[in-house]
Amino acid sequence: MERATQQEAKVTFLRYAIYFLPPASEAWAGFGASWLGWDVETGQELAHPAETGLDVAALTATPRKYGLHATMKPPFRLAEGQDVDALRRACATLAASRPAVTLDGLEIARLGRFLALRPVGELGALNALAAACVTELDPFRAPATPQELVRRRAARLSPEQDAHLLSWGYPYVLDQFRFHITLTGRLDDDMLMQAQTLLQRRLGPLLPVPFTLADLALVGEAGDGRFHLIHRYALSR
Repeated sequence: MERATQQEAKVTFLRYAIYFLPPASEAWAGFGASWLGWDVETGQELAHPAETGLDVAALTATPRKYGLHATMKPPFRLAEGQDVDALRRACATLAASRPAVTLDGLEIARLGRFLALRPVGELGALNALAAACVTELDPFRAPATPQELVRRRAARLSPEQDAHLLSWGYPYVLDQFRFHITLTGRLDDDMLMQAQTLLQRRLGPLLPVPFTLADLALVGEAGDGRFHLIHRYALSR
């Protein structure tokens, strides 16, 4: 049986999510965590990279609390009658039934007004894994509140996105899903160019080729909004 992590024993979590977290042992993961200033794995703040010529703390203020990650199932409150132990067991079952996913690599890309890492290669298996996380773990999700619905709909959702919001608690899932690892908040054109140039130079050479998603991570949101790793679940080989 799994044991609670040291972080889990210390923190009461308000919401849970399923993330892809880069392997902590890889150089690109270390740089990315430092770039954002928060390490989900250890639950610690990190110093930003030195000698960048940019205000990295300001560039990364919005995504910092989430850490370096890709969302596979968006944050949710536990449904009435569910508990964390059952969620952990369900995560283990899901991961054991799904193979690891390997793609050609990752690239630094613009998504609207922010920068993110995007996968390169055939995305079918990756999208199917994300869909399984959303649908198979949905019994653990409490329904969205009216306030949450109003907040999400302020983004002028498409009919498909609004339907997903009602069914799954989040608009950008299933056919609306785009795997990405957020690197900045919303920036103007000049700052986007500066940040992208810097990241291409400092992070680009560290990116994995190929890129393998070998496990899923159950994470929890603490009272201050920061996310912490609870447990990694290896995908089947």
